[in-house]
Amino acid sequence: MDYKTYLKPEKRLLISFSCLLFTSSVIPAQTGFLDDLKITAAYHRGYVLPEYKYFLYMVEEQVQSFDLNFSRKTKGRNDWEQIYKYPEYGLSLFYSTLGNDRVFGHEIALYPFFKYHIYSRNRLAFDNQIGLGISYVTRKFDMESNYQNIAVGSYFNIHFNFKLDLEYQFYKNCHLKGGIAFDHFSNANFQEPNLGINYLTYYAGFGYFLYQREQPQIHELQPHRKDFDLEVIYSVGGKRTRAFQTFYYFTTSGTVELKWKPCRVFHVGIGADLFYDSSTEATMQALHYENYRKQYDFRSGIHVSQEIRYNRISLIIQEGIYLLLTDRIDHNIMYNRGIVRYRIKDRVLVQISMKSHLHILDYPELGLGYSFF
Repeated sequence: MDYKTYLKPEKRLLISFSCLLFTSSVIPAQTGFLDDLKITAAYHRGYVLPEYKYFLYMVEEQVQSFDLNFSRKTKGRNDWEQIYKYPEYGLSLFYSTLGNDRVFGHEIALYPFFKYHIYSRNRLAFDNQIGLGISYVTRKFDMESNYQNIAVGSYFNIHFNFKLDLEYQFYKNCHLKGGIAFDHFSNANFQEPNLGINYLTYYAGFGYFLYQREQPQIHELQPHRKDFDLEVIYSVGGKRTRAFQTFYYFTTSGTVELKWKPCRVFHVGIGADLFYDSSTEATMQALHYENYRKQYDFRSGIHVSQEIRYNRISLIIQEGIYLLLTDRIDHNIMYNRGIVRYRIKDRVLVQISMKSHLHILDYPELGLGYSFF
């Protein structure tokens, strides 16, 4: 009988990771693409975090995950790398069970990540890692064959990863690591249902640096000027309704924000938003609401924002309150946005954002903006 019949898929995957790490360690040294490349493998174990009580009845076992990471540590070639204590960036290949193979299946994800060193001294480092990419799940909702899966409505989803990581260099280029990880995936409301799945795991792993590592550069930082900025952003998106309709509805929004930049890394702001959601009428009809008016397609509000910036890339969180034109469907008082922004030039920016109401995702948007200062 073939030896593979004695091994579960996760054990075969772990053996493959170990073989890859061993192979990389015996390759002859050279210069070029592989310089300073770090390969890390880790095993995770943890729990699905239920958003609704119904999840408790579906989860039968603990989550088991494996990840294989390829990363490089920056060397301080610009001010941002030095300010962030020479962060790492890389790509992660991730595999996980989801607590119930029959209902939820397994997940395979591929995502780029950014690792920031919160504390680093001698051989010990405490890090924070954030990743965002795409994933594929082997089981999704089906009205006939898998109606119990009320969490996942599509095979392809967006995967988010957050880690707190402790790493120790025990021998030359070899590292041991461990920590906790939070993972979430959903399809950004492109297909219903879209509750998504959250899971929290603890993990341990091994890392190895290929070849000789360069020494980080240290230079004098340019002084930061505290000032204000005014930004205008126009965004477009789309969504499906909660009524399992196949039609995709157009959404759009406009934002004006005044921002204060007390330091390079952290900015705060206050702004005003106007939203348009063309699914309002169809949703109100499905819920048997009466007295629909065209103005109900619009919502307006004000928000505060917190922005963490690294060079041309920013991660932004906004918390807003509806004013004047309010939510006539779910009667939400607050709204939120998670934003990834990139500055093409000093004054031109593009962004991807996700509008939500607390933990309930509403729809994604693509935005184009202009900075006046």
